[in-house]
Amino acid sequence: MSHDERFVFIAEWYDPNASLFRRYELLYYPRDGSIEMYDMKNRCKFLNRTKYEDLQFKDLFVGNKITIFSRHLSLVDYGDQYTSRMLGSRKERTLALLKPDAALKLGEIIDMILNAGFTITKAKMMILSRKEAIDFYADHLAKPFYNELLEFIISGPVVALEILGDDAVAKWKTFLGPANSAVARTDAPGSIRACFGSDGIRNVGHGPDSFATAARELELFFPSSGGRGPANTAKYTHCTCCVIKPHAIKEGLTGKIIKAIIDTGFEISALQMFYMDRANAEEFYAIYKGVVAEYSEMVVELCSGPCIALEIRQMDPSKVFRDFCGPSDPEIARHLRPDTLRATYGKNKIQNAVHCTDLPEDGLLEVQYFFNILDN
Repeated sequence: MSHDERFVFIAEWYDPNASLFRRYELLYYPRDGSIEMYDMKNRCKFLNRTKYEDLQFKDLFVGNKITIFSRHLSLVDYGDQYTSRMLGSRKERTLALLKPDAALKLGEIIDMILNAGFTITKAKMMILSRKEAIDFYADHLAKPFYNELLEFIISGPVVALEILGDDAVAKWKTFLGPANSAVARTDAPGSIRACFGSDGIRNVGHGPDSFATAARELELFFPSSGGRGPANTAKYTHCTCCVIKPHAIKEGLTGKIIKAIIDTGFEISALQMFYMDRANAEEFYAIYKGVVAEYSEMVVELCSGPCIALEIRQMDPSKVFRDFCGPSDPEIARHLRPDTLRATYGKNKIQNAVHCTDLPEDGLLEVQYFFNILDN
C-alpha cells in the first residue's frame, strides 16, 4: 500500500428535510483508516480528513450501505478508475437459498457462510407458493426428480440470502458441495451439504450456476422494482420480538446468536434483514423516549447498519425469551446471568447484541412493526 493510497466512491444520502438525495465523493485512506467527503453539487468540502474507526476497508463496495457519523450513505459507484480497477473487478452477488431442511441448523450454516468470507446483504425467511416454486425451478422441468423437488421446496419455510464476495457465484456453488449429499460427504467433506444434507433433494441449500442465473433468481426473491417477493412467514401468535443489532451483525455474530436461540428451544418463525432509517428507529423505540437515558444512543445504534428482526415463538410457558436475553447491561448480565445472550455477546448497554420485547403485551406489536408495516 503506497504512502497515501486512497479509494474514491460516490455516496448518496437521502435528506429527509429536503426530500431529496444528496451526492458526495467519499475518500478512504487505508493507511490510517481516515475519510474525507466532498459535496458534489456545491463543489465544496463536506468533511475534513478524519480517522473513522467504525468504517472498515471490507465495507467498501458498490451497493453497500454504510454509516458515517449517524448519516446513512449508499455507495452507488466508484469515484475513479483506480478504485474501480482495484476493488470492483471480482465482487459478485449471488443467491444462497436455504431449504426447509436447514431450519434447525440455520445458525451453524449462517456462521459457515460468514466464516467463508461472504457478506450477507439481504435476508428473509419466506414461504413459497406453488407458482413461485414453479417459476424458480423452471430450468428443472424436464428432470425426473422435478415433482419431488417442487413439493419439498414448498413444504416449509426457506431462508433467502443475498450474499456478496469475490467470485461469489462460483465460490458459493463450491462451498455448497455436490448436489447429492452422500457424494458431497466423499468428495467435499467440508461443504455445507456434506455437513447437513440428507440426499439429492433434501440437500440444505441451493446456489445459481452462473452470474446471469444469480441475477434472475435474486430478482425472484428480492425484486429490484420494490415489490415484496414471496411472503414472509410471521405467524403473529404466541410471539415476541428479537432484533439482532447492527454491531453484532458487523462482528459476525448473527449465526452464533441464531444457533443459541434455537438450541435453547425457541422457534424462529420469521426472520428478515432491515436497514432502518432514523425515523423508523425512533418510531420503534418510542416507548423508551423520556424513560431510558440511553434512548438517543439506542436509536443511533439501530440505524447504524443492517439489523435482523426475528419473530420468536414461546410455546413452552416455562421459557421466557426476555429472561434468555438477560439484563440490558451486559456487565450486569455477566455477573447475574452469565449464560444469557447479552452476557455472551454484548459489549455495553447500547451495543448489547439484541433487543427483545420488554413487556409481554408489546410482543405482537413489535413483530407487526417489522413484518407487517416495514415489510410492506
